[in-house]
Amino acid sequence: MRIIMKDTTEILKKLRQLMQSHGPSPLAAYIVPSDDAHQSEYICQHDERRAFVSGFDGSAGTAVITADKALLWTDGRYYQQALKQLDSNWELMKDGLPTTPSVASWLACNLAKDSKVGVDPKLFSYRLWKPIEKELSGADCCLIPVEENLVDIVWGEEQPKQTSNPIITLDTTFAGMTVSDKWANVKEKLTEKKAQALVVSALDEIAWFLNLRGSDIDYNPVFFAYLIITHEKLMFFVDSAKLPSDFKQHQSSNGVEISIYSYSAIGVVLGRLTENNAESKIWISPGSSYYLNALIPKKIRHQEITPIALAKAIKNPIEVEGFINSHIRDGVALCQYFAWLEQMIAQKQPVDEISGATKLEEFRSKKEHFMGLSFPTISSSGPNGSVIHYHPAQETNRPINDKEVYLCDSGAQYRDGTTDVTRTWHFGEPTDFQMETYTRVLKGQLALGATVFPKKVKGQVLDTLARKALWDVGLDYGHGTGHGVGHFLNVHEGPMGVGIRLMPDDPGLQENMFISNEPGYYQDGEFGIRIEDIVQIVPATTKHDFNGRGALTFKTITLAPKQTKMIKKELLLPEEKKLLNDYHRLVWDTLSPILKKEDDKLTLAWLERETKEI
Repeated sequence: MRIIMKDTTEILKKLRQLMQSHGPSPLAAYIVPSDDAHQSEYICQHDERRAFVSGFDGSAGTAVITADKALLWTDGRYYQQALKQLDSNWELMKDGLPTTPSVASWLACNLAKDSKVGVDPKLFSYRLWKPIEKELSGADCCLIPVEENLVDIVWGEEQPKQTSNPIITLDTTFAGMTVSDKWANVKEKLTEKKAQALVVSALDEIAWFLNLRGSDIDYNPVFFAYLIITHEKLMFFVDSAKLPSDFKQHQSSNGVEISIYSYSAIGVVLGRLTENNAESKIWISPGSSYYLNALIPKKIRHQEITPIALAKAIKNPIEVEGFINSHIRDGVALCQYFAWLEQMIAQKQPVDEISGATKLEEFRSKKEHFMGLSFPTISSSGPNGSVIHYHPAQETNRPINDKEVYLCDSGAQYRDGTTDVTRTWHFGEPTDFQMETYTRVLKGQLALGATVFPKKVKGQVLDTLARKALWDVGLDYGHGTGHGVGHFLNVHEGPMGVGIRLMPDDPGLQENMFISNEPGYYQDGEFGIRIEDIVQIVPATTKHDFNGRGALTFKTITLAPKQTKMIKKELLLPEEKKLLNDYHRLVWDTLSPILKKEDDKLTLAWLERETKEI
């Protein structure tokens, strides 16, 4: 996160000039979204258009520029960050608050009749497009596609080139299924829906289906591509120069033949598929771009979440095994880092947010199958911890010491799994309020982790369990409670999740999905607390089995102590103490033999102390 505000005056001036001179009539407003064309939270530098035009580089947010206003909508994770990064040209719209209008409502209420609002249709999903189009239509305005991106014109030669890095193959010893098996499952779904083809634009879905991985986007092992699947053919739209040298062997071992097309040919090929087609449907997700959806005539367009999205979220047995094993290795690295960090602070050795994050990556990099980080490490001390998605930078770097709360949210990519874990520490004497809020966050996390629920219940139903201990005293947090996690893929994976908002494609929680369990609390400008584990959804046994529907619960696979010094023990119920003690026993029993084998006496002694019963 950059704390220095970017002067956007000239950028906005040039953008407004383009809006005025656009086509037969000027644009009254131009929308610059987070690039969601490929449904990926992180994007490459080439696509950071909203950050370029506004200065705000959080992963979620939508900018709207009119003749006299510039507004930025973002959610509670980024309020503080946006306030630090937006200059005086911009107005922050705090999305999620009841007093904040939506983008569509604001435009409908503030634009004159017959106004035109422009947006790049390749960067805006159909799902986002339609409600804005409808609301603008009700105000006698219209939303129009502007295919030549205006921000790109302003950015000019300084815009970074789109990345095109080499692709690697993922062996079935890690993937657990061949492409042929995955294709057979998709063909069954196509038959059920009377569809001739499935159009796939989500990068993680393409990578998972083809058992390939890439590095076109930092931290996400994906590559820029499209995929069209029919009963007879796999059409792969990608820069052929980036294909792996063993791609022919990869096809053979996966029992498929993949036809290669230019990445830019997706529109032409999809257009041909729709010609002279009066019966068979073409399946596309409403989360895909408006551009792709609009290429398919409405009468043959089947809009629904892709079958790949759900298949990817329910891990197969090999993926499950990989997840568990990668979290064991990751747990060892975390313990080694926190033991090292405590020693450095006790010995008055200088360590700060950046050097701490670097050291943690060093510990992880020595573990088997390590491929990189799964997101930039949130190593945050004191007030920086209250910025929910803070990332240390030279301008904001603070020492880690025994006077402030330290929040560390980090994760790694391994060939056999993806990790994401948060722990909060105080290496000195925490205040009473810090201890109370930590304990209430822990209570919520223990409550959610131990809950039993019916099969396919929506994650939204469970969210209150994690918040209740905070709500009891009038506290809350401004982010979701749980997100899915990909298998050596995106650290944030849909379509399921746990949060206040209903996820539009949530199929309900099912066995062998992996999600996070991460309540928190943030005292603006002072400290932040978050405790996060990855949990596996597993069967549960209940007396009545929800009348045959089936019962599920969570199994925590993250293995790292939760600091007991921060706990106000009088706030914990006996059953909560037992849950924590049982977890710490599992951590000790699993990790201590590895540390003994490695003869890591420092970490072993630290782990023994931090996992003692309370």
